[in-house]
Amino acid sequence: MNGPATHFTPVAEKTFSRGFRARPAPVVSVAVMAGIPALVRHTFGDKVLRQANRAAMLDIESIEGQDCFIPHATMTGFLDEVERRTGEANLGLLMAPHLSIDRYGLWGDYVLAAETLRDALARAISTLGYHSRGDRMEVSVEGGLARASYINAGRENPGYAHVANGTAGVLLNLLRTFLPVDWKPLLLELDIPRPRRAAAVFEDVFACPVAFDAAAISISFDARMMDRPAVRRPKAQLITFEDLARARFQPASLEDFRGVVRAQIWAQVLSGEVSIDSTARALGTSVRSLQRSLDRDGLEFREMVNSIRVERAKELLSGTRVSITEISTELGYSAPANFARAFRKATGLAPKDFRRNLEGVLQRRDGK
Repeated sequence: MNGPATHFTPVAEKTFSRGFRARPAPVVSVAVMAGIPALVRHTFGDKVLRQANRAAMLDIESIEGQDCFIPHATMTGFLDEVERRTGEANLGLLMAPHLSIDRYGLWGDYVLAAETLRDALARAISTLGYHSRGDRMEVSVEGGLARASYINAGRENPGYAHVANGTAGVLLNLLRTFLPVDWKPLLLELDIPRPRRAAAVFEDVFACPVAFDAAAISISFDARMMDRPAVRRPKAQLITFEDLARARFQPASLEDFRGVVRAQIWAQVLSGEVSIDSTARALGTSVRSLQRSLDRDGLEFREMVNSIRVERAKELLSGTRVSITEISTELGYSAPANFARAFRKATGLAPKDFRRNLEGVLQRRDGK
C-alpha cells in the first residue's frame, strides 16, 4: 500500500426503460444499521422510530442481523426522518461512539481476522463489494503518513451527514482495534460542510482534529502503525474469502437492475411486508417508471416477490423447525392457507409435504 489503492470499478450507466436512465442504485449491507433503531428508540422514543421506519418504508430493526442489502437511500432516508422529527442535527455524532465493525456481520469478522492493520485495510478494500455496492475505499502512504479514506455513494442524499459521522466512527473503531489504547489520529477529514455552530463538538466526539468539506472521509496516522498486530481483537476466527462470498446474497448480481430490485424485495420479504411503492421509493424512481423498467427486462414485480417468498420458505422449511403458521406470518402472508396455496403452485407440494420429503431424503442419506 505504498500509494493510492482503490479496488472498485464503477458500474456503467444503463437504460432501464424509456425516460428512466439511471445506474443501478447503490446498496449496502443492512448490518451498517445494527443497533441504530434501538438507539433511536432509547433516545427519542418508539414514536420517532415508527415514523422513521415509515419514511424508509422498511422495518430495519427486524432485519438488521440478516445478510441482505438495502439501498443507500433507505439508510439516509431513515436518519433524515429522525432528524426531521427530533431536530437533532448531530444525530450522527450520537451514533458514532456506538458503532463498530465487529457488528458488520461476516464481512466485519473477515476484516478483523487480519494479523496486522495493513492486512485488515487490504482485506476491507479488496472485499468491499461484499459489503457495499457504490462505495470506495483506499489507503495511501506518503512521507511517513498513512491515510485511510472512504468514499460513500450516498453523499448526495438528505441525511448523509449522519452517515458520514457514523462511517468515521466505524473507520476509527477498525484502526483502534489494531492500535494502542492511547492512540489518537493526527487528523479526521469529513466530506460534509463545516457546521455553523458547535464544530468543536466533533473534535470532542472523535478525540482528534477534524476538518470539513473534504473529498472523502479520511483518517491520517503514523505509517509505522500499519504493521502493528491487533491489540484488542477478539479471538481470531478461521474465515476465508470463500466463506464471505457464500454468506452474502449473490453480491455480483447487485451490479445490474434485476439484482438490485431482487435484493430490495429480499430485504422486504425478510421484514414481512413487501410493496412496489417502497421498492420504487428506495430506488429513487416512480412506480410507473419501475414497472416500465421491469417490463423492459421481461420481469413482473409480483412474480419476483412470489419467487423470493418461495425461496425463503424453502430455506425456513428445511433449515428450521418453526411451524407452517409461523413461516406464513414471517413471509407476510395474511393467512397460512394463502401461503400454502402459493407454495403449492410454485413447487407442486404443500409446505408440510415439502418438509416431510426433505426429512425423508436426509434420513435415507444418513442411513436411518
